[in-house]
Amino acid sequence: MNQKKLNYMGIIKQKSNGKGSLKDIQVLINENQDLINCLIKNKIPELKNLNIKWLSPLKNDYSEYKDKAFIDIIKVQLKKKLSEFWPNNGVQWDGLVKTDCGKILLIEAKANIPEIVTSGSKAEKKSKELIIKSLSETKKFLNVNNDVDWTKKFYQYTNRIAHLYFLRELNNIPAFLINIYFINDKEVNGPESKKEWIAALKVLKTYLGLGRHKLSKYMIELFIDVEDLKYDE
Repeated sequence: MNQKKLNYMGIIKQKSNGKGSLKDIQVLINENQDLINCLIKNKIPELKNLNIKWLSPLKNDYSEYKDKAFIDIIKVQLKKKLSEFWPNNGVQWDGLVKTDCGKILLIEAKANIPEIVTSGSKAEKKSKELIIKSLSETKKFLNVNNDVDWTKKFYQYTNRIAHLYFLRELNNIPAFLINIYFINDKEVNGPESKKEWIAALKVLKTYLGLGRHKLSKYMIELFIDVEDLKYDE
């Protein structure tokens, strides 16, 4: 199914003249695809000889996907329905990839440190109950035993991990979560070094109670300097 024919809720059109991580990820994927593909394959050796097909964001259709549209574009067969794990108006992916052998890459991008400190879930009661249940299930799987509420301060980070758990553990789909952290995006006062990002992420992980865990090897962190990117004239 062509992504332009997915005409229902769950497809969010994005502008092409934005800034921050929205702009950076578009430039990275569409103007520097050899660079990002090489970085991903270096981090995930099992992808080395596979064809990486970017599904979003694509030039002339800078769409982001969530809910049913997300599942449809990655074309996977689920044992457990997404709606049974997460309510509608859920995670909206900055980028999506499917390899020629069916491995899925979920892309999340950040251009400055305040972006990782997200507001909590604003879901209504019934939806919030499902979210809490699924986050608690994810925490238990990861052996996180603290009382930190994963629907609060770093909610965007925790709900991405939950979706990785949903795909890999509940549906046996070979998925990876790729967190891309951009350096030197001066337009949004981004960090000037990888060191700054690592320090901020250490605080996040310590707060959430995340050390080395069962999904760690499927979660990749990439640090990309925007000054190294080529821009289409």
